[in-house]
Amino acid sequence: MATPAAHATDRGALFRLTLDGHVMHLFGTLHVGLPEFYPLDERLMGALATSSTLALEIDPAQPRADLQDALRTYGLLAPGNPAYDSLPPRQQQRLDRLLQQGGLDASSMLTFKPVLLATMLALAEYTRQGYRSDLSSDAWLARQARGRHIRVLALESLGGQLALLDRLPVPDRWRFLEEMMDTIESGAQHAEAQEVVRAWSTADRGALDRMAAQCEADRSVSGQFVTRVLLKERNVGLAAHLLQLLRSEDRTVAAIGVMHLLGTGSVPDLLARSGVSVERIY
Repeated sequence: MATPAAHATDRGALFRLTLDGHVMHLFGTLHVGLPEFYPLDERLMGALATSSTLALEIDPAQPRADLQDALRTYGLLAPGNPAYDSLPPRQQQRLDRLLQQGGLDASSMLTFKPVLLATMLALAEYTRQGYRSDLSSDAWLARQARGRHIRVLALESLGGQLALLDRLPVPDRWRFLEEMMDTIESGAQHAEAQEVVRAWSTADRGALDRMAAQCEADRSVSGQFVTRVLLKERNVGLAAHLLQLLRSEDRTVAAIGVMHLLGTGSVPDLLARSGVSVERIY
């Protein structure tokens, strides 16, 4: 059976979940954006208009003090840790060059733990292409919900997300950073950012599903960690929270990173195993 043609305003992926007469629309977000990505699809926005709650991974409007506290607790190296000063000179030069290329302030970035620093370098590749974190679909939907006096519910905390980055053994944390530097220097990260945004912004189901399969097949330290911990392990908790919300409220919308909705062990897969009826709209 042929896949229906995407509407011009379809973005990411959209699922309709039903359980005992309760309905949730589950949307796959992108954590950066452009002005032309909005407004989002009318089916999603119609669902939001009749919803009691919008559930997001984290609340983009949480107090800045809370964000800074989470960063201090989970994201920063211990004071006096030589870390980056202990890298071989060639690695230090590579890192300095990539920080400058990404427009990142070395004095603050070099206080970050290696996996968080690698994440910031990857995000900088999106920023270099003009994509903006303040125009993420998560943040845009949160603003729409609040404008309609719809409750915004955080499924996770930034502290909880940052704490996961310490799960790698110390040598692998540095390997994670080195792999990210290799990917950026080769141009692969730049190309990947373009393809991710293209696939999300056109709701290219085939391309998105291929990305999920490639992610699962990645045998690098960083690739395995992303798939095993940052996606599949988190999917279990996200699915449990969404199932509870679906059972307790009649009409809701949830919006989480699109990669959580794709591949084996995805949030829709886990919910289907719990008896939820799952329909992929696009």
